Amino acid sequence: MEKLTDIELTSVQSQEPQHRMVNSNANSILIQEDDVETPYGNFHVAIQGDRSKMAILTFHDIGLNHITCFQGFFNFPDIQQILRHFCVYHVNAPGQEEGSMHLKPEHDVLGNPESLGNRFVYPSMEHLAEGIQHIVDHYSIKRFIGFGVGAGAYILSEYALEHPENVDSLALINSTVGKAGWIEWGYQKLNSWYLWSGQMTNFTEDYLLWHWFGYKTKYENQDLVHVFREYVKSINPQNLSLFIESYLKRRDLGIVRELDPIKRPHARTIKCRSILLVGDDSPHIDQVTDMNGRMDPQETDFMKIQDCGGMPLEEQPGKVCEAFRLFLQGMGYVPMCKSSANIKSPQESRSANTP
Repeated sequence: MEKLTDIELTSVQSQEPQHRMVNSNANSILIQEDDVETPYGNFHVAIQGDRSKMAILTFHDIGLNHITCFQGFFNFPDIQQILRHFCVYHVNAPGQEEGSMHLKPEHDVLGNPESLGNRFVYPSMEHLAEGIQHIVDHYSIKRFIGFGVGAGAYILSEYALEHPENVDSLALINSTVGKAGWIEWGYQKLNSWYLWSGQMTNFTEDYLLWHWFGYKTKYENQDLVHVFREYVKSINPQNLSLFIESYLKRRDLGIVRELDPIKRPHARTIKCRSILLVGDDSPHIDQVTDMNGRMDPQETDFMKIQDCGGMPLEEQPGKVCEAFRLFLQGMGYVPMCKSSANIKSPQESRSANTP
């Protein structure tokens, strides 16, 4: 038997692994941040890129904002090649951006308690979609590519139905077109009540983590879940309660798959090119599958991402980026954009631009 030789390693310094974190200092990649006033409240918009280029408009899920929902993905190396061809408008629902003031029913739409105008009522899903139209007008956006997650995907779908002339295509993650079921209604009603009282209870925290990740990721990717568990503590609970209530009261969008070529032009459906993405272990897979079954198959692509829970942008950014790149190329965009040879792991995606 061959004798093993001892090897001494010298000049090797051990280092503590860096903890992942939500980096709120996104100013280095943003050229502008605005509060756009609309009849439905202030929408905080963060702009990334050259405004003369084609627009991508993002909208986040409940409990998140443009930083926590999209920053990790847009820091991913491969997506940087795509972003050179676009200008990204990150839209935050009223009161959901970081450091937002409390939205109270006795305030007006601008948060002024002494105003004599109409008192503030948090916008419904339909009004949030109409708020996008005010943002489009504010920045003189002719057409855009919608990129939404969860509640944001629903809002962009609503907008595409009402304003198809402004939407070039849609990329939707964990999307739904139906109203809330009884189980969702019960859980979210409790969450809304706790949050409105100013409490971020363990019950609500666990529900949000399940909503974002699902059970498998919650227990198998402790590092990622820990980042968002810490983030939950900084959420404005009252404002989130209002957003959840609006999402809970969403209506069925009434989308139908019409196969009759004569009736198809008049059917209520999303008419632009769309891609629906969902993780194979996502808690929202049934909703996305239902939506796919109601979409026009000639205009819709459906992708189920393997080894992924409810947050593909964090868990599998490489796969999402590749799917998005191919989708855009099919639309005639970024024809020379290729995937980079060196792909960082999903765990490194959020901290790609952190020191």
